[in-house]
Amino acid sequence: MKKDKGAEARNWFLQARSEFEDARDLEKRKRFYLSLFLYQQATEKALKAFLFFKGEEELFTHSVKDLVDIAVAYDRDFENVKFAKDLDRYYIPTRYPNGLAGNVPAEFFDSPEECETAQKSARSVINLVEKKIKKVISWPYHHGGR
Repeated sequence: MKKDKGAEARNWFLQARSEFEDARDLEKRKRFYLSLFLYQQATEKALKAFLFFKGEEELFTHSVKDLVDIAVAYDRDFENVKFAKDLDRYYIPTRYPNGLAGNVPAEFFDSPEECETAQKSARSVINLVEKKIKKVISWPYHHGGR
């Protein structure tokens, strides 16, 4: 049975938005390594929401760059958020000590400015996706052509 693409997109987008807010809370607490990871995750999930909305069924990448490239094929407006690819650098090293050649993520990622830049990138993508899929993320979402 085929998934309802609107419901799937909505679920992914709502999770993206929640993770973005969690990242902001962690940033305020100076837990930058977790915040950076969640900005990457929120961006990834927002892009996947858009792609599911467009009819993609399986996406086997976690790369923001790859997801933006796929999104551009559907909508050229995503050219304007290609800079968000920089968030990919936070996918592994923010979580694993062996991803930083002898450093601990909780100690290594200590820059509020770096976090602020990541937040702006994530926000740009999330805002664009929200604009593109607005009809399925408004509550309540009615699927099935009602």
